[in-house]
Amino acid sequence: MVVASLAIGGVVGVLLSAGFVWLEIGRFATPQVPVTVFDERKLLAAYTVGLFVGVPLAGSYLLFGVSLGNGALPGTVLFLGGLVVGTEVAQRVARRSRYWGAEAAVPFYLLALRAGVGGILALAVVTAYLSGPTIDGLGIAGAALTAVAVTALSVAGALLSYGGRGPTIPRGGGPVAGALFGAVAFFLLGLGPIAGPVGEIGAPLVVVAGATLAYRGRRVVLAEVPPPTAAPLPAHETPTAYGRTAPAGTEGPLESERPP
Repeated sequence: MVVASLAIGGVVGVLLSAGFVWLEIGRFATPQVPVTVFDERKLLAAYTVGLFVGVPLAGSYLLFGVSLGNGALPGTVLFLGGLVVGTEVAQRVARRSRYWGAEAAVPFYLLALRAGVGGILALAVVTAYLSGPTIDGLGIAGAALTAVAVTALSVAGALLSYGGRGPTIPRGGGPVAGALFGAVAFFLLGLGPIAGPVGEIGAPLVVVAGATLAYRGRRVVLAEVPPPTAAPLPAHETPTAYGRTAPAGTEGPLESERPP
């Protein structure tokens, strides 16, 4: 049963996180735009790193939920703090790194990183529920909504923590704002099951709505990223056989194509 639960949780996590990368971040890649504004290899690397970073963070999230449900205040504070601070530290390290942080497209890489983290959190939520003693329709709906909520919370927190500067970018972002947003949202998700059926469904819906509003408010950060500069194509060149090029107006075959 554990293997099946893990497999289902993995599918849900990949669909939510990779689906976000494909649908949302993909809007800024060709052919949707004339020039892709980020490096696809670095984006994939950031998403992969996010999957690995999400493993210990998912453990903190599950232990936070157990501690909150048992009324253990020290454990609740410890694991919630580890989840929030660990997420912010991971984003801060990525932003300050030479590999991702040296480019103007760093918001996209941070989004991919946090999407990977959100995917693992969603995996943990679904797997933990399906591995439990009882499974019913309400619980499945609550777990599915919570999986969506943790993914939405993760990607919204990426842009909120990033902040950014510009005439069209709203003020109020930064690591402190992102950490506070995450702490309140995760605490609300933890209270959901304790409040009964209404809270089990209502808490993730409130978090999804809040994350959506926060993300849409900071989404302009992505539009502010300039396209990468590239050297212009050589002038007056036309394609020839086997992909080789020759100056326009050259008559006859290339030297290498002439018969001996």
